[in-house]
Amino acid sequence: MVQTPTKSDTISIQLPKAIALQVSLEQFEFLAVANRDLRLERTAGGELIVNPPTGWESGQRNFNINGQIARWFEENEELGTAFDSSTGFILPNGAIRSPDASWVRRERWQALTTKQRKGFIPLCPDFVVELRSESDRRSELQAKMREYMDNGTRLGWLIDPQNHQVEIYRFGKEVEVLVNPSQLSGEDVLPGLVLDLKRVW
Repeated sequence: MVQTPTKSDTISIQLPKAIALQVSLEQFEFLAVANRDLRLERTAGGELIVNPPTGWESGQRNFNINGQIARWFEENEELGTAFDSSTGFILPNGAIRSPDASWVRRERWQALTTKQRKGFIPLCPDFVVELRSESDRRSELQAKMREYMDNGTRLGWLIDPQNHQVEIYRFGKEVEVLVNPSQLSGEDVLPGLVLDLKRVW
């Protein structure tokens, strides 16, 4: 069990992007508990990724996206379980990722033990959303989306407000790029979900 460190047990450092910090799964869990205000991720190779809090625009956009997905989820709870950006998933390749929004099919969620449902979830979501903020490099988010697909995600949206563009990732298919779409469909993965992008743009 990971214990919450006391203030006297912690130190603060500035870690430039040029320095890669390798952490084990246990170390990552400890860091995540000690830094609840940060979105931490871990690559398949064990490299720590620190995602600082977003600005108000990204926060507002993400709130809107999650709100729409939440409304769909409330009417379709029998299909699966939805999560926000604070949820970490341990992918089959060993990476720990936190999509901006995600969803897991009911049968996959129910197959997890009670212990597995606590802490980071040991599976890759069926559906993910990544929302690009001003500080995000599109190439890094694209690599992240490919990683989700390689680990079993069935549908993913990379939403880029700066360019009014959405990249749609589907398992086993080429990426589809939409320019200035007004809405997105959950297709057969999240049947009936229609995401209105007016407030996102």
